[in-house]
Amino acid sequence: MESESGGHRIQRVPPTERKGRVHTSTVTVAVIDPEVTAVVFNERDCDISWFSGTGAGGQHRNKHQNSCRIVHIPTGITAIAQCRSRTNSLTEAMGIIQKRLDETVRTSYNKAIAQDRKQQVGSGERGDKIRTYRFQDDRVQDHRNNKTASVKKVMSGNIDVLWE
Repeated sequence: MESESGGHRIQRVPPTERKGRVHTSTVTVAVIDPEVTAVVFNERDCDISWFSGTGAGGQHRNKHQNSCRIVHIPTGITAIAQCRSRTNSLTEAMGIIQKRLDETVRTSYNKAIAQDRKQQVGSGERGDKIRTYRFQDDRVQDHRNNKTASVKKVMSGNIDVLWE
């Protein structure tokens, strides 16, 4: 399917066209293989520190160090959670780190996909076309190898005739 990426031009005469003018449309195709990656981080990669919470709370807030600050050392991502218990604070901060790591990986993956798509599609202009479908002549022409085939054959799934 990777050989299908690029511009496809379709030419047809619609049944509502009285003067027989040819209507031309262009479609750009990009073939992308999705890769789903989940980030798994280790607690050893994190610097965990405990501190007293801020804000109202009186003696319990001032006396107990239940607030958690986690720094993911390889990336420098920081998360802070202030809950009533240490376990809840640690769980919440770890969840925040996981979410931010996933977001970072997803953003870089989306950038790579966009760059790949742009490279495959090109500008979408006339010079970038790889194939022309002319329905009124029952002809498909592949502009890379100058092969011609019937539109009916190609549209029914027999696309291999363009490479024989």
